[in-house]
Amino acid sequence: MSETIPIRKGEELDKVIIEPFLRKHIPDLPDAPLEITQFSAGRSNLTYALKIGDWEGVLRRPPLGPVAPKAHDMEREYTILKEIHPYFSPAPKPFVLADSTIIGRPFFVMERKHGIVLDSHFPEGVEVTEELCKQISEKMVDTLVNLHSIDYRKTRLKEMTKPEGFLERQVHGWIKRYERARTDEIEGVEQLTKWMSGHIPVSPEPAIIHYDFKFNNSMFNEDFSEVIGIFDWEMTTVGDPLADLGVAMSYWIEGDDSNLLKRGLGDEPITAYPGFMTRREFMESYAKKSGRDVTHMNFYLTFAYFKLAVICQQIYYRYKNGQTQDERFANLNLFVKNLIHYASEMASKKI
Repeated sequence: MSETIPIRKGEELDKVIIEPFLRKHIPDLPDAPLEITQFSAGRSNLTYALKIGDWEGVLRRPPLGPVAPKAHDMEREYTILKEIHPYFSPAPKPFVLADSTIIGRPFFVMERKHGIVLDSHFPEGVEVTEELCKQISEKMVDTLVNLHSIDYRKTRLKEMTKPEGFLERQVHGWIKRYERARTDEIEGVEQLTKWMSGHIPVSPEPAIIHYDFKFNNSMFNEDFSEVIGIFDWEMTTVGDPLADLGVAMSYWIEGDDSNLLKRGLGDEPITAYPGFMTRREFMESYAKKSGRDVTHMNFYLTFAYFKLAVICQQIYYRYKNGQTQDERFANLNLFVKNLIHYASEMASKKI
């Protein structure tokens, strides 16, 4: 199945505007017409595949309609990629940033990578073994550890971020985001937010964190021996690396998880296949390779499930208020409720 689709109605880009901009800012483009298709994945920013002859790129822009404050900051994401790419090759190389005068919203263009993005199924022809699934798990651990090992002080992220007090700001900030986007009344949400506010642990040394680290934001080479691409750097900052691990684990579904988790965002993720690490095994491997203490991961997982609930709630809020017509979002409120309940259960567990 192709990873790109014809552009969805209402989300078109004007070639007459885009092509001259590309030719002005990207040198040595072929003498051929611009072709634009849209990536089918993603529920937030809009991402397009660009092709001019044998040249390829990816254009990333904010969604249509009003957006949450400070969200979908294209200039910030472009700058982050520009700073991280020299130290972390899976981050795509950014080519050019455009302000809102070109298409009405800022956007940027970056390199296009080719490989395998895993989500709920393996590609046809792949022999899926427990050994392969274990190998893929280890590569994901290694990639996260490698990202967290970058010395952020060598990059402009040192000036762009505020690591001190990161976790406290995150907890209180995401609670406020939930309140702004609130639609349905969900039992237990007040108790959950009170628990999180009262149980914030002391963070380890700060690191560059992706903050949306998961399989469908990752790309492997053909034999799954290397992660060659990590995408969607919108939430990247310098902060608590265990918060990044928690977010990664909130997407890491196990075979015996409830169907509410397995199918909340679509088909059952591949991590439910036999051979993939459990969340505990992933966290223990991360701790061993990074040297970080994961004693308080129940807090980080609780917060990660809540944070995911808020992200989905913001998207559902846009759908309910007519800011997007995408029917994929019609039942996100049910997933939000499930995540809130799951986070509440996680708060009382020891990992």
